[in-house]
Amino acid sequence: DLIVEAMAVAREAIFRCTGELAYDVQVLGAVALHNGSIAEMRTGEGKTLMATIALYVNALDQNSAHLITVNDYLARRDAQWYGPALNQLGMSVGILQNQAAYLLTKEKSSNQSSFEFLENASRREVYKCDIVYGTNNEFGFDYLRDNMVQDIDEKVQRGRSYAIVDEVDNILIDEARTPLIISGPAEESSQEYSKFSKIVSFLRSEKDYTIDEKHRTVGLTVEGVQSLEDILKIDNLYSADNYKNVHFIENALKAKAIFQRDRDYVLRDRQVVIVDEFTGRLMEGRRFADGLHQALEAKENVPIKRESVTYATITLQNYFRLYEKLSGMTGTAVTEAEEFFKIYNLDVIEVPTFKPMIRQDKNDLVFKSQKVKYQAAVDHIFDIHQTGQPILVGTTDIDKSELVSKMLKKKGIKHEVLNAKNHEREAQIIAQAGSLNAVTVATNMAGRGTDIILGGNPESFNDSLEHWQQNHEQVVSLGGLYVVGTDRHEARRIDNQLRGRSGRQGDPGSTQFFGALDDELLRRFGGERLQGFMNWAGQQDDEAIDNKMIEKFIRSAQIKVEGFNFDIRKHLVDYDDVVNTHRDVIYNEREKVLDGMNLSSNIKGMVNEEISAIIEDYLSNVVVMNWDIDGMLKEIEGIVPIPESMYSQERVSGMTSQTIEKSLLEHVDDLYDSYEDSPDSNLIRHLEKNVMLSSIDRNWVQHLTYMGNLRQGIGLQAYGQRDPLVMYKKEGHDAFQKLQARITDDIVHSVFANFSNVLSISPPASQNLRNDNISTQSTDLKPSNSNQNLTKDSSAFTALQPNGVQPKIGRNQACPCGSGKKYKRCHGSN
Repeated sequence: DLIVEAMAVAREAIFRCTGELAYDVQVLGAVALHNGSIAEMRTGEGKTLMATIALYVNALDQNSAHLITVNDYLARRDAQWYGPALNQLGMSVGILQNQAAYLLTKEKSSNQSSFEFLENASRREVYKCDIVYGTNNEFGFDYLRDNMVQDIDEKVQRGRSYAIVDEVDNILIDEARTPLIISGPAEESSQEYSKFSKIVSFLRSEKDYTIDEKHRTVGLTVEGVQSLEDILKIDNLYSADNYKNVHFIENALKAKAIFQRDRDYVLRDRQVVIVDEFTGRLMEGRRFADGLHQALEAKENVPIKRESVTYATITLQNYFRLYEKLSGMTGTAVTEAEEFFKIYNLDVIEVPTFKPMIRQDKNDLVFKSQKVKYQAAVDHIFDIHQTGQPILVGTTDIDKSELVSKMLKKKGIKHEVLNAKNHEREAQIIAQAGSLNAVTVATNMAGRGTDIILGGNPESFNDSLEHWQQNHEQVVSLGGLYVVGTDRHEARRIDNQLRGRSGRQGDPGSTQFFGALDDELLRRFGGERLQGFMNWAGQQDDEAIDNKMIEKFIRSAQIKVEGFNFDIRKHLVDYDDVVNTHRDVIYNEREKVLDGMNLSSNIKGMVNEEISAIIEDYLSNVVVMNWDIDGMLKEIEGIVPIPESMYSQERVSGMTSQTIEKSLLEHVDDLYDSYEDSPDSNLIRHLEKNVMLSSIDRNWVQHLTYMGNLRQGIGLQAYGQRDPLVMYKKEGHDAFQKLQARITDDIVHSVFANFSNVLSISPPASQNLRNDNISTQSTDLKPSNSNQNLTKDSSAFTALQPNGVQPKIGRNQACPCGSGKKYKRCHGSN
């Protein structure tokens, strides 16, 4: 009922605080976000302002609204831009950063300009805010850590009600192939990786192994297998005894033949750091799984960190599906609309531009070789640069950006290079990319989050705004920002991201892409057909094809790769959904334990079930004279302490299995009560929680390891004409049943041991297997002292105590009245 009024109030507050009045199209986008859709809005149209309106509306119900960005800088910048307006509306604003967290304040709290009006805070304090800004990794890892805590007060998050994902295609699609993992070191020796890295260095391409560039895989040939068997001095590389060798060889071969430095990773401070293939950013702290990262470290001869054991993991797909309502925004989503709907149930809404798009997108120029292509591109840049028009040059990886940079230097063209090696200056470089005479070489422009303003960043013109306006008008008259693409990316939307940097808010601009028949994309998808066409057309080596047919061919190749990558991601989420159902159950059980559920009745129930099962195993369908009472009691003693008086075949003479079970379960009940009656009864609650959490966590880690190993080998089921996913679900279900049984078994066999070790209380003299339950004996258990006829009268009981003072008596201690009964069953029962 308040949506219209709330959005109007937010629009007005933003205007009063920033001077920016939201356009109608921005309000339209805010409505799309509020309705749980993806708003596709062109670069520079004001997505951050649009999101602020939707955040305010969705934080009105006392639930926290989250804005998820691609890096720490953007999270902090967006909060500082529009946070003051949210503060004016009564909203508290928090910011998550790597290794830090802040609250937005109204007063300066730091001398650093980029951290003005930020106050250090705990993560828990930040999550209590109405609106929280942060990266997908920060939110995801906090969720995993919350499900590893040992106390409810250590949790930081407070639910997932509503989220807006900025650069939603980058986060929910590009990064979705890499799950979030919290891990610890395993026991594998790092020396093995070095050993196998040296071994595969002797293998030769084509002869010993072949590379499938389309699927980025590598496989050994018969000669390669023979060579390895000779080197390792073994008879069969693929025998069960050599399974680990195959694991090391496969990773070493991938590191050698598939993964390239300055494309897939960089070396930084003697560490292998992954490069995001879509954004060109460094993925600090992220490591390739299953030993591949160690193989790369061995290849580069840098310190090798141990392989890891997974403690907690989740894919971004499944993390973001935890939100009650999810929305997103980006400049490029329509090409992936099918994936957004199938995996996240998100519709894509195209928001029109505020002003008409007047950018000129030229046909691709395709040459026969990369060498000729790059020279033609640099010559083209040189010609445009002579006019003073700003140029943005896009490349698909680091080594190509450095190649272009070297060629520009030879031409004497001053320029900036933006790639994973200098991403710290990202915002500064991009902000000035629209200045007169600026030439900027950038690797993968997707998700940069900073506008390229024609004439440069106005804030950098300290002398006067008039000076900037002159520059702005001059750049506009030259045709705006000129974008040169030196390669086509395998995803259309990444190319569209690059193109979208030009033509911002009705600005003029031009884009020109260059290609070559030996580019990876064209080579993987039939470059030989284009080669034949060029030869047929009599094309010279230094001439380009400028033909719409080429664009159609490239677009077709990109659609094929996008479909292939979608299948990979869908495959990943299908398999992760299996583990996700397990994770939901385990995390819900942990939540119950942390929330303080009645653990004692739960634990007693587990213990009772286990003891009943043991009794059934030993006594059911067995002739009484063949009962192995001692064996049964010894097995039960592995669960609960049993007095020596119970180790007697004679003691149970004439009893039934039912009376034996009843007596043993009463013994468990009495013993548990004795611990709860101790002065350290609060410690019992703590021990119960620790026993349950440690049993759950320890077995969950083993289960994740098992499921990971199962996932690795499940593809072999296809050889038996069985669907690997179906078999994975079946075997995963069986493994989860065993996991639950192991957790219960761990709890049952450790709880009493923990109690006795910590509290050092001896078990009470057992009344179980009582003589009054044994029909063949007639021992008189009635008390013979004079107090046997005392009633349960409090005054009579008090009179027994010196000076009328009643000391604290344990419920399982003998009643001081002399009845021979326990206090809880006598005077302690009223």
